[in-house]
Amino acid sequence: MTPTSEVLSVEISDHVATVWLDRPDKLNAMNKAFWDDLPPIMEALADDPEVRAVVIAGRGSAFSVGLDLLDFGPTVLAPQGSSRAGSSAALLADIKKMQRATSSVAECPKPVIAAVHGWCIGGAIDLITACDIRLASQDAVFSVRETKLAIVADMGTLQRLPRIVDPGWVAELAFTGRDVSADEAKEMRLVTHLYEDVDRLHKEASSLAQQIAANSPIVVQGVKTVLRANDGRTVDEGLDYVALWNAAHLHSADLNEAIAAHLEKRAPDFTGE
Repeated sequence: MTPTSEVLSVEISDHVATVWLDRPDKLNAMNKAFWDDLPPIMEALADDPEVRAVVIAGRGSAFSVGLDLLDFGPTVLAPQGSSRAGSSAALLADIKKMQRATSSVAECPKPVIAAVHGWCIGGAIDLITACDIRLASQDAVFSVRETKLAIVADMGTLQRLPRIVDPGWVAELAFTGRDVSADEAKEMRLVTHLYEDVDRLHKEASSLAQQIAANSPIVVQGVKTVLRANDGRTVDEGLDYVALWNAAHLHSADLNEAIAAHLEKRAPDFTGE
């Protein structure tokens, strides 16, 4: 059962889970409850055999304006311990907790699609760079905003964004903190598809997730595992890894179903077995 949250809501249909950032009155600013609730929700979806793909989207007029500074102001601006060392240790614990929340998205074994509209700034960039695929509507605006707030982005953007776009773009965005339009985000390949409005964006994100979910979940999750395993490996090492993966997982009921469906000229019905 998916955990409940006051700031996140989850809908599951046709093997696709949509995780909604659900504080529209606050432009989906990421408060402490968000960072607490995201990991157990992602873990529950990872463990749910009925879920084969995940979409992360925002309700209201924006995807997210990032960290809720009103909620986190005392943490950021005021010492939390009786000494400099105690304050630093408390701040480090808070940062690591938020890093783990973002990483819970990246570590989900199922494909995760970000559907971005309106503002996507600061911590929201951390969130979408942890996703496998990023889609956007024409009104989307992106910013590594931490720089303008005298903070070094510390929840994944500086580690994951260089794997998505050219390092020169990363440096420019992180050094300036400037706003980036949807068209420019598409040009730099931060997003793969643009849509004219938010309704079309959400429809297409769901459609893409359903296309993914129609394939064998064993294979789709295997593809994600192999892609992630390529990090830090040579081509030959990556080939060894995928050879071992297929040796262990190739013979499945889904493989038999794929062959039967091909011969019978019908759509396959995969069970993940």
